[in-house]
Amino acid sequence: MRLLTAKTLIALSSAFAAAILSAATPLGASSADKTPAKELFGKVTTPAPLAARSIGFYAKGCLAGATKLAVNGPGWQAMRLSRNRLWGHPRLIALIERLSRDAREYDGWPGLLVGDLSQPRGGPMLNGHASHQIGLDADIWLTQMPSRILTDQEREDLQATSVILDRSHVNPKIWTEAHAKLIKRAASYSEVARIFVHPPIKKALCGWATGNRSWLAKVRPYYGHTYHFHIRMKCPAGDSGCTNQPSPGPGDGTGCGDELSYWLGEKPWAPEAPPKKPPKPKVLRPLLLSNLPSDCRGILKIQ
Repeated sequence: MRLLTAKTLIALSSAFAAAILSAATPLGASSADKTPAKELFGKVTTPAPLAARSIGFYAKGCLAGATKLAVNGPGWQAMRLSRNRLWGHPRLIALIERLSRDAREYDGWPGLLVGDLSQPRGGPMLNGHASHQIGLDADIWLTQMPSRILTDQEREDLQATSVILDRSHVNPKIWTEAHAKLIKRAASYSEVARIFVHPPIKKALCGWATGNRSWLAKVRPYYGHTYHFHIRMKCPAGDSGCTNQPSPGPGDGTGCGDELSYWLGEKPWAPEAPPKKPPKPKVLRPLLLSNLPSDCRGILKIQ
């Protein structure tokens, strides 16, 4: 009988241990941990049948008990239906419905064209957004709703109109006071934490606003908001697992001073200076399920 070498024994022991671990691991757990979370959440078509709860942070979380925004309402129409991103915390849905009513009644805005909210269970998206993960973000187009009901195909094909002329100015042929009133209306709601707009829109609002200008503190200039504005709600009271973004708190109380000057200057837009040494290539790793709050694993799996 041939004796096994120490090397062979070690190899057999390692293989045996791996087999035991494999048998103890729930089916599919290892593949889920290796698959980008955006692929896992992107293929789920229904909400988690639980009480409504926003879990985690706007750019790293998920959503339980989501409500779907109706495709058509008395003051809105939803766009890009094929994306299945009309889901949100019930309080976000209520906010959109309220904004559509108030804007029509008080601000001369005939109706909202609503872009992306969240996926049925929130989480990272396959494309388009880093945030919108916990059901508290919504994109509202700066194009007025038409007086007729759009077809599904029109909702896919219609392009929103940019209101921007250049890096410092809105287009006076497109931008109107009704645009300003709509954004002010959204920012005035106490449950809204932030409104993201392209920097020239912030400039236009700063020049337009009179009286109590405190609502301007919530209006934050940021790239990529030329044809829509982005509403972000505060975490709902009682959602202990939801993490709020810190309050904007601009030094001048409005963000119309140094903060706006920065965004209208060269620095945010200037290309980065080439490094003295070639940097190591950056590997952008997508979020995995293990990177999200632990409750998100259950939200994803529940039937």
